[in-house]
Amino acid sequence: MAMHAVVKTGGKQFLVHEGMELTVDLMKVKKSDQVKFDCLLKFDDEGKTFELGAPLLKDKVSAEVIDNVMGEKIRIAKFKAKSRERKVMGFRSKLTKLKIVKIS
Repeated sequence: MAMHAVVKTGGKQFLVHEGMELTVDLMKVKKSDQVKFDCLLKFDDEGKTFELGAPLLKDKVSAEVIDNVMGEKIRIAKFKAKSRERKVMGFRSKLTKLKIVKIS
């Protein structure tokens, strides 16, 4: 029976379970640090245990930082007709990879 939880980080919510690897927006943490997230919702596979926070539960989700990485490159092209104006830019987001260690 595996526990699942919904956590919030970077303005987004993620459905996680123990042992899962997760990529989130950049966090100011170092490699192999421990991070704790507030839990919004917690349930198990069979649906017997279900807890909903209002807005948060007292439980925490522990995660270990695997690494800070760069995301895929996004190419942005702007074009204005009839004036021969072109502009091409690129962007790579900075991300943090986490591994969910414990839901308690």
